[in-house]
Amino acid sequence: MDATATIDTADRSGHRAGPAIPPAALQAIDVSFSYPPSDGRTTNPPVLEQLSLTVRPGEFVALVGANGSGKSTLLRLLAGLLPPTAGRIEVGGERLTAPDRRIGLVFQEPRLLPWRSVIDNVAFPLELAGWPIAGRRARAREMLDLVGLEGVDDERPHRLSGGMRQRAAIARALALEPGILLLDEPFSALDALTRERFNVALQEIWRQTGTSVVLVTHSIAEAIFLADQVLVLARAAAGIVGRIEIPFARPRLLGELDAADVSGLAATVRELLEIDDGGAR
Repeated sequence: MDATATIDTADRSGHRAGPAIPPAALQAIDVSFSYPPSDGRTTNPPVLEQLSLTVRPGEFVALVGANGSGKSTLLRLLAGLLPPTAGRIEVGGERLTAPDRRIGLVFQEPRLLPWRSVIDNVAFPLELAGWPIAGRRARAREMLDLVGLEGVDDERPHRLSGGMRQRAAIARALALEPGILLLDEPFSALDALTRERFNVALQEIWRQTGTSVVLVTHSIAEAIFLADQVLVLARAAAGIVGRIEIPFARPRLLGELDAADVSGLAATVRELLEIDDGGAR
């Protein structure tokens, strides 16, 4: 990896263009959020306060932070599942006020419907959107092929491994060809070796689709391997305390994670995380 490289995101990513979207695919503008008060409190402390971020078309952004720093809350705000207490979220220059089919979301758990086959789970968003059965099954099979799940169309989710179920969840999120894909620690339950393989697979899926991606992760190595930009959140600051551009060319190889320039970036992320409670995470 060449840490001195400065390559434009569109050239660096090396993938085909996704759905047409304006210069800023996704923006949070001065966003603050507090959960509703309970237990007799008049107010709750802010989870996020005056946070701003921009995700460019086709960009891969990673959010890193300790538990309680607001990563998952931010992802739900970006998905339109929670309304900001203040500020606004914009998708393609339009204010986001509710879940939007231009945004796909994958949770930590796959949340597949156990009574449906794998292909029918992937096709479910298309069914809700009114696609005819032949069209939605063809599209679902295309997405299963994309995530490397050939030959499991008629299996029930319980017959798949955890990693395969998570791939199916990603295929389902991509079925409506969203311009933005939000991933909330999708591989956190996997063992280290399987997780590394899935990171390589996710990089390839992203390169093929051209979708803008926001990934929440606790893994610094995962963030550096996958992202164009790493955003560090700290509980003490209720927001972003650092933005790190990752200058490495693509495709990236797992063996390059031991390079000295990668170690330097990882050290920078750890220093930023120390803003939280002290001590590297």
